[in-house]
Amino acid sequence: MRAVRFHEYGDPQVLRVEDVDRPEPGTGQVRIRVAGTTFNGVDGNIRAGLMQDPMPLSLPHVPGVDVAGTVDALGDGVDDIAVGDRVVGFLPFVDDGAAAEFVLAPAQILSPAPTTIPLADAAALPVVGLTALQALVDHAGLRAGQRILINGAGGAVGNYAVQLAASVGAHVIATAGPNSRSRVEAAGADEIIDHTTTDVIDAVTQPVDVLLNLASIDPDRFAALATLVADGGVVVNTTVWMPVPTDADRGVRGVDMYVRSDAAQLAELVARVDRGELIVDVAERVSLTGLVDVHTRAAQGKVSGKIVVVVDPSV
Repeated sequence: MRAVRFHEYGDPQVLRVEDVDRPEPGTGQVRIRVAGTTFNGVDGNIRAGLMQDPMPLSLPHVPGVDVAGTVDALGDGVDDIAVGDRVVGFLPFVDDGAAAEFVLAPAQILSPAPTTIPLADAAALPVVGLTALQALVDHAGLRAGQRILINGAGGAVGNYAVQLAASVGAHVIATAGPNSRSRVEAAGADEIIDHTTTDVIDAVTQPVDVLLNLASIDPDRFAALATLVADGGVVVNTTVWMPVPTDADRGVRGVDMYVRSDAAQLAELVARVDRGELIVDVAERVSLTGLVDVHTRAAQGKVSGKIVVVVDPSV
């Protein structure tokens, strides 16, 4: 089978499309014929060797933690998934990923794929959708009537965060640049602040209950944004290499969050997609051989929105 692998850490040119053996599922695993995977920012950090301590890998390694595809074979002990099932999942970071024609996955991390969108596009849901859901539900406890500021709403996580926050009846204030403004507006933001022309601190005139930070910003700037949070509010941060500011005197708590694979939550997101309550926004689709170029553009800061890597265009 074809797979994208890197044999050493480094720049995007370490990625190669190679012919490798098709893996065989072990106990509790299934083999998936991959329809699509995605590029996530963490993929670039892993390839560059910046995540070796928290995510030690055995090289060569296949990237791609999002997977959408069709179950092709079952390992021992798998009795709740059948060959032919269309599934999505968030693969373990340290295992070989889905930038390949076939991938192994623990059966318990998989959920049925949405039926209302192309299967490859469903790969755009797991990691970023779960990040948004866990940030808002598990960590922020966002409720109807609350005010939330989503900093960096123009990205893939931001798109889901805006949709999910709006769906619970929160008042959503989102920062976005000119290139992503229309996507953020379509996602349901009540207010959009163009951070390229406007100071967010000045633009937010009433305190917010939740600040969700999705952007890499200067720590001093982050601390300034946190002053917009009302007493007793919460700051949730997904850029964990930049510690979250807190204010114990005002009861403002801070959460540095790490997304986790959760099949039940992923199934909830899938159900929302199929009910038309959550839009899977795909900015670009590339072939397996185009993944090197995506990593290159991402390293140059030239990637916006979610990119799906279509491995099998027939499904």
